[in-house]
Amino acid sequence: MTTTQLGYDVFVNEAPPQDGFLPNGEPKLFSPMASTLIYGARDAVLTDPGMTEDQARVLGDWVASHGRNVTDIFITHGHGDHWFAAGLLAERFGARIVASAGTIAQMYGNLAARPLLWDKVYTGLPDSPVTAVTVPDNRFTLEGHELAIVEVGSTDSDDTTVLHVPDLDLVVAGDVIYNGVHMYLAQPAIVGGFGPWRAAIDKVEALAPRHIVAGHQNRRLDDDAERTIAETRGYLDDAEELLATQDTALGFFNAKLERYPDHLGRTVLWAGVQTLYGVREHPERDVREISVGSWL
Repeated sequence: MTTTQLGYDVFVNEAPPQDGFLPNGEPKLFSPMASTLIYGARDAVLTDPGMTEDQARVLGDWVASHGRNVTDIFITHGHGDHWFAAGLLAERFGARIVASAGTIAQMYGNLAARPLLWDKVYTGLPDSPVTAVTVPDNRFTLEGHELAIVEVGSTDSDDTTVLHVPDLDLVVAGDVIYNGVHMYLAQPAIVGGFGPWRAAIDKVEALAPRHIVAGHQNRRLDDDAERTIAETRGYLDDAEELLATQDTALGFFNAKLERYPDHLGRTVLWAGVQTLYGVREHPERDVREISVGSWL
């Protein structure tokens, strides 16, 4: 039984820098990261709280300004940029961290990769033990309203989920849907194509949301579901075309910049493209080794 109306608000944290430059001479800079606060009259649920101590502090102050009791922090998938700061926020607000079983398994994998990747690329990462728990039937509630964890499979990570809030016509989409930001394209090299990602988008569309919050988005853009779904599909279409027509990672990268001049997150594009072409050029090498090397 629903007892109050819900609302939601989105905070887009600044993209952390890293050492080095892109092929076009730009300094490397990660993607902006979006966190969603879903709230009722008293309580709230926060999603994907970022990765650095600075992000946790700024996001936490923003959450506190809403004057709600944060009961749960939901993690859409295991990439560290979506959850390394979760423990700091959980401690600050006395909240539980919630995720699917698959996401929790991926969180452990990303934790193991910290010394190989994350700690080499970014500074200010807090201790990040995995303390997330599952919930029965992948469902929990906020002031009587159901929030459903929907497992959608492989997108830019294995075991991806979204959070469906039917009473808001809202899907918090993590990395299934992007919004004005370059997509991380390494995973299709690991799973053998874009088919699983397309299937995940179909699952999101089947929920019939009006609003979608992408995990990486340009803060200047709205959250219209129809637009973001169509643009995410179009970006994958272009990626498949360019893979067939561009002989090198640099050619692919430059073509994407030409087609999407206003998209943010070019470092993420370059890392993913290097993986796609690295796997093509060196099929004998371990795919995950290539993927990690593409960030360094």
